[in-house]
Amino acid sequence: MSRLTLTAPAKLNLFLHINGRRDDGYHELESLFTLLDFGDELTFQLIEADTIDITGDVNGIPKEDNLIYKAAMSLITYRTVKKGVTVHLTKHLPMGGGVGGGSSDAATTLLALNILWNCQLSLAELANIGLQLGADVPVFINGKTSLAQGVGEELTTFEQAEKWFLVIAPDVHVSTAKIFTDPALPRNTPKLKSPWSMTETRNDCEELVKKLYPEVEKTLTWLLKYAPSRMTGTGSCCFATFDDEQTAQRVLQDIPCSWQGFVAKSASESITHKQLATWLNKEK
Repeated sequence: MSRLTLTAPAKLNLFLHINGRRDDGYHELESLFTLLDFGDELTFQLIEADTIDITGDVNGIPKEDNLIYKAAMSLITYRTVKKGVTVHLTKHLPMGGGVGGGSSDAATTLLALNILWNCQLSLAELANIGLQLGADVPVFINGKTSLAQGVGEELTTFEQAEKWFLVIAPDVHVSTAKIFTDPALPRNTPKLKSPWSMTETRNDCEELVKKLYPEVEKTLTWLLKYAPSRMTGTGSCCFATFDDEQTAQRVLQDIPCSWQGFVAKSASESITHKQLATWLNKEK
C-alpha cells in the first residue's frame, strides 16, 4: 500500500448566489456544486525519506505555496505510517478558471494520505482540515453533488440528474479576490425557499466578470448558440449543458483556437471516491 493514483475532479457551480457579507469579510453564499468525471491526475508514492516532494506540472509555484504540499503538511501530526511521500501532478484543469483545480488537488491529497499514512480520520474531520486550505475543499472531500451554504462549508447532498457539460476556458485569468472585493458585486440575493427550480437561479458574479473581462462575455455569447450556458464560480471558465456526449463533442470541435475546452459528465459520486474504493478492495 505505497503507491496510489487518483483523479482530482473538476467542479462546476451550477449556480452561485451571494446572500451577504459578514463582518469578517467572508461572504454568505448558496451554490450548487456538481463534480465531473474529468480532472487532474495525482500519483502518490511513499518514500523512506521523511520529506514531501511534488513533481510534474507545478508551474513554477514554490513548494511551500502549493496546496498539495499544504494539504500533506496538515496531516503530518495524524500519520501513523512514518514515511514521506512524492506526489506527481499531471494537470488537465486550467488554473484560476473556477473549476476547482487547486482545491480538488488539495482534497485528493487529503483523501489519499489519510489512507497511505493510516491517519484514520473521518470525511467530516478531513473536511474541517480542508476548509482551512480553501472554501471549496470540503466539496471535494464530501464527493457528492451538494448544495453549499454558509461560506461554502455547510453541505447538503442534492439529487441532480447527470448531464454532459462542455467546459470552455477562454484565454483570460480572473482574480477571485478582485471580484469579491468589487463594490459592484451583488451581495443581497435572498436565500432560496424550498421548493425551488434551476430557473430561479443565476451566477451573481457573472455580470461583473463579463464587464471586467470581455472575453468571458464573448465565451458565454458563443455558447448560447448551442445550449444553455453559465459561468462557473468567478470564472473564467464557462459551461454549456447537454443531454448527450456526442452533441457536446461536436460543439467542442468548433471552439475558437484561442480557447481550451473539454467535455465531461457530471457524477453523483466523485470519481476520486470510486477509485479509492476500487484500490482498497484490490489491496485487501
